[in-house]
Amino acid sequence: MAFEKKDSFTPKRSTNIDGFVGGPIQERPRQPRFRGPSTEGVRHTAPTLGDMPKRGQPQPVLTSMRDVNVTATAAPLPGSERHRRHMHKAVPDGEQRTRRKRRPLSLKKIFKRIGIVLGVLILLGGVWFGLKFYKDIAKLTGDKNPLALLSVFHPVPLKNQGGRVNILVAGNSADDPGHNGANLTDSIMVLSLNTKNNTAFMLSVPRDLWVNIPGVGYQKINDAYPNGGMNMLQQVIQKDLGMTIDYQVLVNYGAFKGLVSAVGGITINIQSSDPRGIYDPNRDYTSKDCCALADYPNGPVTLDGQQALDLARARGDPSPYGVAYGFPDGDFDRTNHQRQMLEAIKDKADKGSVIANPFKVSQIFDAIGNNITTNLKLAEIETLYTYVKKVNDNNIGSYNVNTLAGANTTLLANYTSPSGQDALIPAAGIDDFSDIQTQVRRILSSNPIVREGASVEVLNGTDVTGLAADQVNTLTNQGMTVTVDDAPATQATTTIIDNSLGKMPNSLAYLKKQYNATVVTNASLTSDYPAADFIVIIGQNVATSTSQEQQGN
Repeated sequence: MAFEKKDSFTPKRSTNIDGFVGGPIQERPRQPRFRGPSTEGVRHTAPTLGDMPKRGQPQPVLTSMRDVNVTATAAPLPGSERHRRHMHKAVPDGEQRTRRKRRPLSLKKIFKRIGIVLGVLILLGGVWFGLKFYKDIAKLTGDKNPLALLSVFHPVPLKNQGGRVNILVAGNSADDPGHNGANLTDSIMVLSLNTKNNTAFMLSVPRDLWVNIPGVGYQKINDAYPNGGMNMLQQVIQKDLGMTIDYQVLVNYGAFKGLVSAVGGITINIQSSDPRGIYDPNRDYTSKDCCALADYPNGPVTLDGQQALDLARARGDPSPYGVAYGFPDGDFDRTNHQRQMLEAIKDKADKGSVIANPFKVSQIFDAIGNNITTNLKLAEIETLYTYVKKVNDNNIGSYNVNTLAGANTTLLANYTSPSGQDALIPAAGIDDFSDIQTQVRRILSSNPIVREGASVEVLNGTDVTGLAADQVNTLTNQGMTVTVDDAPATQATTTIIDNSLGKMPNSLAYLKKQYNATVVTNASLTSDYPAADFIVIIGQNVATSTSQEQQGN
């Protein structure tokens, strides 16, 4: 059966309601279907109150879909030009989008940004340095109050005796885990500072000095600290040496390594009586796999931190690694090297290249904080530093108890204790420290003649009996050690033979003025009295002057 196409359908003729046949029914013009924009992406705009018709006004008649308030936007396809423009700011058709060019930064802005970065770094560095400084000072002084740091800006007076400040420094081997007597203070030293004339001296006390420790009995002085701490050691030093101690400092040997490393190494002058220099083949726990404690020629040598630490321990003891040389005085040689290194550290630390370097300063504080404790307060440390930096190297004396009276006179003697220990006692006998105390008073004096402590041989070159002996009190009051004898011949005027070779200028000037004397040489008398710094031959002029004074009285 064939189907008709609906599109070719022709309406049948129909009749009117009155029966007449009418013409074909006329179709109304066909309206095209509404094909508006896609509803996808359509944004409908709701009518506002102003768009609504008011009462009494005719209502709008929608004649087509175009009258509907619809805003339609089709979503652009990803990757298309329209999508690119949609993602950015749309520009009118026909116009080319222009991209804003970034202006180059001016030098002013560049420096400003660099300054900000540097400022932040400096601030962070300052905070870091401040924290380290606080920790080191807290360990050094035992004061954990952070407000104590503010006292550094307010220096305070130091304890002293007429301007002289005495500091007891003791060193042990707490840094050496392999040391059997780590708590024994094998290094004992007194640092004395004269704040009035900017002079100072270092006095080493031998660790084997036989002393009476209160509550313990006779022991070596290095055993005082383990039996009563620094206060006990201070008590013994004050009693036997006859000097007042103002402050205490306890150091372990690791301080030498830390401080020398912090200042970038030091140079000292090795002056051994052995032409080969010094050699100590012993090894501690840090050098047991590599090297001896000391192996240096005579003359200037530069040491790093580890070498300084080793030399501070070297004293030429017998060793299974070889035979030592250059340490004829054993512990005295070791303490001499320690004093040399302390002076070298002071000199290096005062240099601008160290003081102006915050990292080196931080290392110095670390070495101090990790290895040193003291009863000095922070403000007192600041005051002490202002005095120390005024002291010139030429005004720093270096002594040990044994040779306080001069290189040719020893004040100590060897001793074997009841238990068989090798020790040292005063040459005058056990517990007789009178000669040592006399020499300590001499070096503590601010009188330059007394400090030189010259030994003088007075020879009577006149026919007046006892004239040389009459000079003893006068010269002794100047701190000189005096012996008398008769001259081989009489002479008219007084003469002086200077065996000190100019090392005691103040004493020589005093003797010349006191006796109106001239300086001569006499090899025969020099050989007869080798221990004397000066030989004074009293002439007839002194006898005449003395006689006139007696007649005047």
